[in-house]
Amino acid sequence: MNIERLTLRDFRNYASAELVLSPGVNVFCGENAQGKTNILEAVGLLSTMRLFRSGQKRDAIRFGAPQAEAEAQFFAEKRDMTIRAVIPSSGRVQLAVNGVRQKRLSDAAGILRSVLFCPEDLMLIREGAAARRRFMDIALSQLRPNYARYLAEYARLHENKIRILKDSEEKPSLLDTLDDFSFRMSMIGGHIVRYRAYYLRALMQKARGIHASISGRDEQLDYVYRTVSTVTDPFASAKDIGAQLWDHACTHRAAEIAAKSCLSGPHKDDLELTIGGKSAKAFGSQGQVRTCALSLKLAERDMFFDDSGEYPVLLLDDVLSELDAKRQDFVLNRIENGQVLITCCEPEKLAQVEGGRLFSVENGTVCETC
Repeated sequence: MNIERLTLRDFRNYASAELVLSPGVNVFCGENAQGKTNILEAVGLLSTMRLFRSGQKRDAIRFGAPQAEAEAQFFAEKRDMTIRAVIPSSGRVQLAVNGVRQKRLSDAAGILRSVLFCPEDLMLIREGAAARRRFMDIALSQLRPNYARYLAEYARLHENKIRILKDSEEKPSLLDTLDDFSFRMSMIGGHIVRYRAYYLRALMQKARGIHASISGRDEQLDYVYRTVSTVTDPFASAKDIGAQLWDHACTHRAAEIAAKSCLSGPHKDDLELTIGGKSAKAFGSQGQVRTCALSLKLAERDMFFDDSGEYPVLLLDDVLSELDAKRQDFVLNRIENGQVLITCCEPEKLAQVEGGRLFSVENGTVCETC
């Protein structure tokens, strides 16, 4: 899978840009705050329907412009494809695949696949549970489009349930619908938990081998998937898991009304990682934590290849500057296959990468450097 042409209009600090990319390594060099990361973010948007630096898609609109546009012409599954996103200043985001408008953003999940690795990901292990859920959700939404639909439906139900709980004091009749939302969330949640359990098991099988190769130590990387306590087997059928989530919701109904919050569910899940049997978050050194995060990201890329036989577009956002020489070499030696987009302030660090294209970025202008 590789992007042949990327077109931006009024996206972040780009009034207009058209990039012809190499199927191999593409390096974007320039000073800070010139727009290098914006290029990667456009690819990420077309791939995951998210901006990785902002929760609000309208933040992508160039100041003073009515809308932002991003389009990628790419080759995948042995055919040429196009995906285009239009983000208006008001109204819904419009998405088209091969010129056909999509009814829901989740309908385009997994068409253009990418894996992002940025400096913030190096601290993925030490961050809160939300960061690790986001890590799972972004990958799974591309690998399994049905998961993206379940996730979107769950988010909608969760938002409505929160509104009911918060407004119930003034309008007690709203509680008449509470159980309906809790039940539906439990049934959808059963699918989410099951998808996550299977994905993490496969991911960690790969991550363990990568971790051992980087660390060179006898420290086994392992994990615990933490979900709602009533779920006895996250690999069971979605129906059985949903029933267990529903039992937990019923038990905590009064507590949720009192707290005016959804106290349990897949929206509270976490991925706990261990190194040598000890919590990586609590006891891992800075080097161990970075090796752990790097292993997860490279394993994620391998998961995509195993699923489709094609490597996803790998987005490396200035991550090399945050790694020591040993880890830099490990990453660079694993990107020989597939398309890679790298942002870098110091191009000399990429001297060992052969072929590809080098682009200079300055104040929202991109030009290829011969």
